[in-house]
Amino acid sequence: MPAAPTILERPQRWDAAFDANMTDEDLSRLLITAPFNGMDAEKFPKRTPLREIIRNDMRILKFRKGEIIMRQGDYGTSAFLILQGTARVVLKPDLAPSLLGRQATNKKGIFRTLAQLWNRSRPPEVLPRTLLGQSSGVSARQNENETRVFLQDVPRILDQHRTAEMFAGEFFGEIAALSRMARTSTIFADSDDAELLEIRWQGLRDLMKYDDALRTHINKIYRERALASYLRATPLFKNLSKEQLDRVAEAVEFSTFGDYDWSGEYKRLAQAGSVRPEKEPVIVGEGDYPNGIVLLRAGFARVSQKFGDGERTLNYIGAGQIFGLNEIAHNWRNKEATVNMQFSLRAIGYTHLLVIPTRVMEEIVLPSLPKNELPPPIEKHEDDLDSAPPENAVREKVGAEILEFLTENRFFNGTATMVIDLDRCTRCDDCVRACASTHDNNPRFLRHGPSAGRLMIANACMHCADPVCMIGCPTGAIHRESFAGQVVINPATCIGCKSCFTNCPYDAIRMVEVRDERGELLVDQEMKPIAKATKCDLCVENHGGPACERACPHGALTRMNLNNLDSLAKWLKL
Repeated sequence: MPAAPTILERPQRWDAAFDANMTDEDLSRLLITAPFNGMDAEKFPKRTPLREIIRNDMRILKFRKGEIIMRQGDYGTSAFLILQGTARVVLKPDLAPSLLGRQATNKKGIFRTLAQLWNRSRPPEVLPRTLLGQSSGVSARQNENETRVFLQDVPRILDQHRTAEMFAGEFFGEIAALSRMARTSTIFADSDDAELLEIRWQGLRDLMKYDDALRTHINKIYRERALASYLRATPLFKNLSKEQLDRVAEAVEFSTFGDYDWSGEYKRLAQAGSVRPEKEPVIVGEGDYPNGIVLLRAGFARVSQKFGDGERTLNYIGAGQIFGLNEIAHNWRNKEATVNMQFSLRAIGYTHLLVIPTRVMEEIVLPSLPKNELPPPIEKHEDDLDSAPPENAVREKVGAEILEFLTENRFFNGTATMVIDLDRCTRCDDCVRACASTHDNNPRFLRHGPSAGRLMIANACMHCADPVCMIGCPTGAIHRESFAGQVVINPATCIGCKSCFTNCPYDAIRMVEVRDERGELLVDQEMKPIAKATKCDLCVENHGGPACERACPHGALTRMNLNNLDSLAKWLKL
């Protein structure tokens, strides 16, 4: 007789409060503080009351002068409200990478490059002691259970950079938190009594949902600071006057779908083999009336079509791409033969998007486009995929099996994915040896990974468009390299917290025990080995690009942006 299954309660959103130490006194104080004192608690549902949002989705933080609250380029999951004291935002010029806990990359010279060939005898994971100290412009201190990075020479920074002071009652960080985009500014505490309220994105989302005033305020900030410049840079709106663009911006609707911290849930689904389109939130359903075009601001979405009892993937789209234009343009030109949405659009992971209503498209945007830039009319079809060229063309180019494989594994996230053609690969390991030589005998990838047919995606950092590994790094050690966008780790400021290791959905980051030049393990004050995060850095210091790709004698390995499936299809046919 089989054993009875173990029954567990489903985890609830507030099983783990943002601040487990928040007291009733803290809660009472926040409830009488703006903007919470102006919110109508009756408008919040019983399952998410205002009091519980404040208690569970917020925490009070204290900063000393010079401590960095938010770094430019970081991916954050929360917004901040100044409760007491002052903060300062750096406007121009940007702070140097070394002042933010990041490494300034310098290309290797010819002699240093040649010297790599004679370093094979070195023990693994050696870190020179020069890389184990902090930059002279930044340092870190432990504050209870957190590590804080602080600037050491604030007066000099104020002399060399244009800044602005921020006071109690001001919000910041809300746009990046809700849209999952990189922070655009660095903000640090400007007084020793700075006290801030950090609001995680789930709480901010619910506050905006049930409080009209806060939603209006944040939407206004978004339109003023980010939306206008984004629309102006989008080719679809290039012919609009400033007045027309302002009218479009005023009509834009903001929306988010999916889970913000999607990597953990994705790992569980992948292990259970249940990553299927039917499990993903529907943004637009096949057969829906075209209410507006969808512009993806951040994240990814799957274009799919009904097939039997399920759905088949036709394409996936990422940040900057548009969905629904074909149908709206067709209906605008063919009033007597309108069509509904031909395909479904589903959120993959976390997706932040903008919706421009059909009315605005027909009145302002479509009339501004030359006829040759309008999409062709849609031929009505039922099951004939050949009559749906734009979406089906992608599926036909790379093959249905590979397209489903890339989508189910979220590999479209990679801007420099290591792709290996197993038919050409002879398993000679020249790529691994080249990586080891370049990184002082420390290879940064494993030549194995998931595969479909002849295609394998190696366990190497893909330098993602949506780098969830960067969320939560307390010191900014993992960051985008400034000049090329590679995701790199600064060993000098990595504290081995495992945040990036845990967040990476592709198992591309390793925690390694490091040694000194003599091969001896480095230990902390408790005599425990020091571990730091390590991964592929795309040979950012080397001329000529990734050594692994250059070393392959058979052209079996390439680093590729898997958002460009045309390039993948061309490479597979070589």
